Formats: sequence, structure tokens, C-alpha cells
Amino acid sequence: MTNETAVEDQLDGGVPYRSRRRTLVRAGVPVAVGAVIAAGVGLVPALAADSPPDLPQLSAEQVVTKVLGSDTQALSGTVSVSTDLGVPSQLLGAAAGGLGAAAGHGSDQGGASADPQSKLLGLLGGDQTLRVAVDGPDRQRVDLMENMAGYTLVRNGDQSWAWDSSTNTALHMTGRPAGHTGAKAPKAPLTGVPATPQEAARQFLTGSAGTTSVTVAGTANVAGQKAYQLSVRPTQSGSTVSEVRISVAADNGVPLAVVVKSTDGSTVLDVHFTDVSFAEPTAKTFDFTAPKGAKVTEKKADEAAAGHDTQDKKGDQAGKGDRGKGHDGVNVIGEGWTAVVSTQLPTGVEAPAQGSQGNGKQGKQHGRPMNPQALVKSLGKPVGGGTLISTKVVNVLLTDDGRVFAGAVTLPVLQHAAGVN
Repeated sequence: MTNETAVEDQLDGGVPYRSRRRTLVRAGVPVAVGAVIAAGVGLVPALAADSPPDLPQLSAEQVVTKVLGSDTQALSGTVSVSTDLGVPSQLLGAAAGGLGAAAGHGSDQGGASADPQSKLLGLLGGDQTLRVAVDGPDRQRVDLMENMAGYTLVRNGDQSWAWDSSTNTALHMTGRPAGHTGAKAPKAPLTGVPATPQEAARQFLTGSAGTTSVTVAGTANVAGQKAYQLSVRPTQSGSTVSEVRISVAADNGVPLAVVVKSTDGSTVLDVHFTDVSFAEPTAKTFDFTAPKGAKVTEKKADEAAAGHDTQDKKGDQAGKGDRGKGHDGVNVIGEGWTAVVSTQLPTGVEAPAQGSQGNGKQGKQHGRPMNPQALVKSLGKPVGGGTLISTKVVNVLLTDDGRVFAGAVTLPVLQHAAGVN
């Protein structure tokens, strides 16, 4: 049995439940859902045909505390990611190029196709299957399984790898980022993009407390586990997200599924385990050696962290009222469900190399140059202050002076963030 106790603003029990400003994916799942972040069907699908389990009654506060206080360090399993944002594939390609440029991974640099931030944008379109393994904060592995190709992210202590089999390119990072604390909650290696239900759920549950209502909405069986279901809803106007359903394992508090519904009632994101084990993965799971002939780009972890820290500071300034200044990076304006990502859209980026779209052939030619601004205008419609691309949940506004504003928000919120209303 469960009840439906609302939790707003703050939780007891010494568990943090406060707003955090993030960069693109951290802004997050409502934006990337998203940046981040980001960031998470009508209801969370029960992966078994039997009746919902009968569990002890818990309040929403108790379930959230169970999630944020979970000490589970090890797991492995298969994650299904299904997104239906209604974002044109051409726009996703341009966004990947823009992010690569903003992060300093231009298409002319080695290992660019293996860069996690741009590669994992593929999770924003269609259906994907991932194999994940975690053993504490310093050992993680994510394998994105594509047709005739694959993509691997591995962190093993102070060694991190990202490898794209379609182009046989790899990014190798050594050392630990400055400020690495070894906190118990692991993230996806090399990137803040949420690739598992745990990452997506934490972005929803640790941010936007003052603008969020949380209730317990029944139970379910997910990936063979008994789970509570949390219903997370915005209390502020202007968001295009109506509800997030999070399935939480009753035994250990690990989020097993996250499903996001838009205000039109459609499901825009469904991330769930199809199978999961909480046994410790074997040590060899996290071993990785670049295949023969792979083009490897070497980088120090501190170098990548410096770029992210710069963007973090800009995001913090943006959240305090800055209107998208510093367009060489990515900024976040506002917070909570109506956070808006702002950047300067490049006038030209190189399209993905031939054979890099998961067809199993190694790309040998550079793609043709693309003009993202022209692409947005061709796909959008004129509105006050610029051009709008409207999808089921994410709206993108390209201003007349080349700035781009995006978020899981309505047009008036974007226009206000851009200062064009």
C-alpha cells in the first residue's frame, strides 16, 4: 500500500533537496530533456505482467530520502532509452557540431567523433540500448549498442576512454579532474549526459525543489525488482513537461525507470532497466585497450575539466540574471523547470564524416559544411524576435542576431530569456 503525500520546497532527514544550476545537460533533463541535462507512455511501464507489488506504505519524503541516501555502489544491466522529442534529425546533427565547437572539440581534431558530449546527443532521438556497469565512483562503463557499430565509455581509476567503432577513433584521458572527491554517487564517464535512470532521477530530485511537487503514485515491477513510483510535477507555469514518473527499487532506493510526459499527454522520454543486477562487476569489465589501428587523441583530465568549469561559472552567472553573455560557451538562464539554455549558434560546422552514423563503415571523408543558423530558419517559423522550432517538449528560438535559446519551455519564456518580448 502507498499513500500520496506531497513534498514541496524542502525535505527533512538531513537529505539535500535543493536547486542546483547546471550547464547544458545539467539544466537538464527537462531541457535535454538536457543542458543538463538533462536531463528523464502514460505511466512508467511495468516490465512484468503481474500485479503491482504490495509494499509497506511510505510517504513521498521517505521515498526521495531512500533515493538520495542509497549507498548502492555496484550494479550492471541493460538500459532501454526511448525518446520522442519531435526534434528534426538535421537539428540534432547541428547541435552535436555546435556542442563540439563550444567544448573545443572541433571536427578537424582527432577523436572528435568519439567525444561523449556530442556522441550522446544521439540519445535524444529514437530508441537506444545501453549496457552499463558501475563499481563505485571510479569504475564505470557504458556501451551504446548500435546496428553494426558501437560506442564505449569507460572510466577505470585515473584512466578514461571513449571509443567510436564506426570511425575507429578514441579519446583517452589520464589523471583525475581537479576537485575530484570520490563521492559515492557515480556519473557517466567523461560526460554529464544522463545515460541511466539513476542519473536522470537524481537530476530531477536534487534540483528545483521550490518549484516541484512530489507524490507517491503506486507501485510497479521493473526489471524483476519491486518498486515505488514517484510522480514529480512542476508547480511553476511555462514548462512543457507535465510529469516525471520515477520507479524506485524498494530494497535499495536505486531508480530503475524514469518516464517524462509532455503537457500534450505524450511520452517524450522513457529510460528504464530491462535487466539489472546489484552484484559487483568483475574487475576486467573496466579494462579497455584501443583496437589496432584506432586513431587515439590523448588528453589530460584537468584540461577537459577546465573547459567544463568555465562553462559552469557562466551557467551560474546566467542563473543569477545574466542574459546569455559569453556566447563562446553555453549558459543557463533561470532555474528549475523553466531553465533556458543559451549559446551562440555557429554559422558553419562540418557535417559528420561519411560512415559515422552507425552503418559499420569507417568514415574516410569529411562531411560537407553545414550552416546551423540557416538550417534552423529552414525548419522553423518566424516569430517575434527570430525563428522558432517547436517540438513536443523542447522549443528552440534563434534570434535575429544569431543567438539560440532552448528549453522545455513555452515560447514566451524563451522570448523573455532572450530579451526580445
